[in-house]
Amino acid sequence: MNKKYDFLIVGAGLYGAVFAHEVRKAGKTCLIIDKRGHVAGNIYSERIEDIQVHKYGAHIFHTNNKEVWQYVNQFAEFNRYTNSPVANYNGEIYNLPFNMNTFNKMWGVITPDEAKKKIEQQRNESFVENPRNLEEQAINLVGVDIYEKLIRGYTEKQWGRPCNELPAFIIRRLPVRFTYDNNYFNAKYQGIPVGGYTRMLEKMIEGIEVKLNVDYFEDKERWDSTADKVVYTGPIDAYFNYKFGILEYRSVRFETEVLDMENFQGNAVVNYTDSETPYTRIIEHKHFEFGTQPKTVVSREYSAEWQLGDEPYYPVNDEKNSSLYEKYRVAAEAENKVIFGGRLGEYKYYDMDKVIEVALQKVKEVLSK
Repeated sequence: MNKKYDFLIVGAGLYGAVFAHEVRKAGKTCLIIDKRGHVAGNIYSERIEDIQVHKYGAHIFHTNNKEVWQYVNQFAEFNRYTNSPVANYNGEIYNLPFNMNTFNKMWGVITPDEAKKKIEQQRNESFVENPRNLEEQAINLVGVDIYEKLIRGYTEKQWGRPCNELPAFIIRRLPVRFTYDNNYFNAKYQGIPVGGYTRMLEKMIEGIEVKLNVDYFEDKERWDSTADKVVYTGPIDAYFNYKFGILEYRSVRFETEVLDMENFQGNAVVNYTDSETPYTRIIEHKHFEFGTQPKTVVSREYSAEWQLGDEPYYPVNDEKNSSLYEKYRVAAEAENKVIFGGRLGEYKYYDMDKVIEVALQKVKEVLSK
């Protein structure tokens, strides 16, 4: 097939959409293809019972980057949603992140000074000079009570193994706030796009040709021939046919149901931090947009071991996988025609604002050549 486009963009997620929007604005032509039957990647939202449901897990937009905030506001109006999750530990409710409301419920302390002394006392009682695992590291940071009630069970479900078998570096720091503020993100700008993420992304790629239900690898040579440059946002190891080995991820599965009630849990996100509850959290989607619909939609979220063919969610950035990724990164640099980007293309956990930031930077770099 003769070359028709300046850019072929593999993946209709956030990175691909930002890249496509910017190059089109610069007068370039592009084609977007995606193996799924919808655009928006993992930020895809669909309307159920007049509620915007985050199909691949909760996504709350937050950033301190004013340029990025202004950028997304071109494509959507954002509401004033503030992420204030709560933790349910065997029926006891605690505020997240760890703050004065958490410490008051746990110990009865009232002032920041009292809370600091209590945490310091617990840290000193169990301090380990060189923590060998996540359990020792977490206790070093926040003491036994917070670790046992709010970290251990949730983390073990998330990673599928005991905390004393997980490496210490997974938790380098834990946010502890000595204020009565339940805002989870310390971000200046925060909210959810009114009408959902899918509509926002559709506006971003308006006027750009998109082909869905297309597996790039089934006819890679033909697709490559359609453009001068390829922007690839899929798994980097898949691009190279796993020649150095398979990069590992954690996966997530969801059980979503419509309930014939107005309000199931009173909050958008409730984390279940005990070991016995099989899911890590329940999302009640209507609360992201202050919904008053007569019904509600909830999703139970289960962390799962990932196998090739499953949906990859969280890169396992341990030493083994980081070393393996480095081999792929070097191989990617030698692919002159291909730009690797996004969470899967760079094997990195990115928040949405960071995806936009790096995509904008990459476009500038490419267009300046």
